[in-house]
Amino acid sequence: MTYAEFVNLVERLWDEIPEAFKKGLQGVHVFPEAKPEPGLEGVWRLGEYLDPGPPSAFRGFEGLGRHIALYYGSFLQVAGPGFDWEGEVWETLLHELRHHLESLAGRDDLVREDLRRLAEFRRGGPPSAGG
Repeated sequence: MTYAEFVNLVERLWDEIPEAFKKGLQGVHVFPEAKPEPGLEGVWRLGEYLDPGPPSAFRGFEGLGRHIALYYGSFLQVAGPGFDWEGEVWETLLHELRHHLESLAGRDDLVREDLRRLAEFRRGGPPSAGG
């Protein structure tokens, strides 16, 4: 899948999500590069939710807004024969959208779940489902 095809796929799937779930979100950005997971060689971050949090004392975050980032290069790194591009993009979009909705609600359940699974992975085991 080319970068342009990937962007078109993301746009099509993004359009399927009801606007009510996108409230307070500036948008989705698709970056061509891969994003390695810090400290884990060969592990790639497919997407992330970017929430600047409250403004700093120096107002450094003012106007930055909340975004979802997807990394085409990371998808390329993990894609193999039979890779379900649409399914993986959809799953990643919904995961990052859940981060957004939880942030708006003042919750961090998914953040804690992600950190727990990442800790398991760093210990050498595959991350368990759920939690």
